[in-house]
Amino acid sequence: MKRIFPICVIFPLACWMAFAATTLPRVLQGVGIDQRLNALLPLDSEFRDENGATVPLRAWFGKRPVLLVPVYYRCPMLCSQILKGVVAGLRPLSLEPGKDFEVVVFSIDPAETAEDARLKRDFYTRRHSSSGNFAGWHFLTGTQASIDSLTGAIGFHYRRDPNSGMFIHASGVMIATPEGKLARYLYGVEYQPKDLKLSLIEASRNRIGSPVDQVLLFCYHYDPSTGKYSLLVLRTLKLAAILTIVVGFSLLAVLWRRDLKTDRQAVVAEPGPRVVHR
Repeated sequence: MKRIFPICVIFPLACWMAFAATTLPRVLQGVGIDQRLNALLPLDSEFRDENGATVPLRAWFGKRPVLLVPVYYRCPMLCSQILKGVVAGLRPLSLEPGKDFEVVVFSIDPAETAEDARLKRDFYTRRHSSSGNFAGWHFLTGTQASIDSLTGAIGFHYRRDPNSGMFIHASGVMIATPEGKLARYLYGVEYQPKDLKLSLIEASRNRIGSPVDQVLLFCYHYDPSTGKYSLLVLRTLKLAAILTIVVGFSLLAVLWRRDLKTDRQAVVAEPGPRVVHR
């Protein structure tokens, strides 16, 4: 009984400490991204383009899948890494913005202007291509109502830090179908070309990409929990290996029990030693 008491006290305490260690700080609570796959974007919400013209979101939908990037342009840290990650992930692709898909970057800060958007567009399109081709790249600003409508639809939760004035938000991008439905979420600040390409091809319903890309879609599987594509063949092989081990051990257990039963029967049937009477 003396040994049980400390365990009864220590175990709940350890669980509480582990929970406390994984609980987010107050400033980060409520910040994150909720996947809302297949949700329809608010295409009638109006935003300002880089030239200051007010245009509905649907202006960039209808023909091609859309890579949607929520950031804000005066962000000193995370947003720049997200945009660099998008450019680095798109640069190796054979797919082209404006031809195969659209890139729609929008600011979550209603105080930012078309000039802020234009400066970011010019900078990142030059990083993507030395020609600085703007086709397919759209950097938007909007009112708080339009921003709330779009961030609510994509499950993007953020807040402004009252001390620094900066926005606290998670990092990730979304891929939408030409009809404006959310198809994929990719997390982090680095986006693998493979993940971007397969997401865009799937969102286009295989209307873009080569025959080889279509075959790759059968080999890779999208994992919503990680926002990445994993090789389905490897997962299948792992499952097959586990199944083989389970079947092997089961067979050994059956054989062992059968041998044990046979040995017991042999012991029972074996005649005892003869007693010779003289």
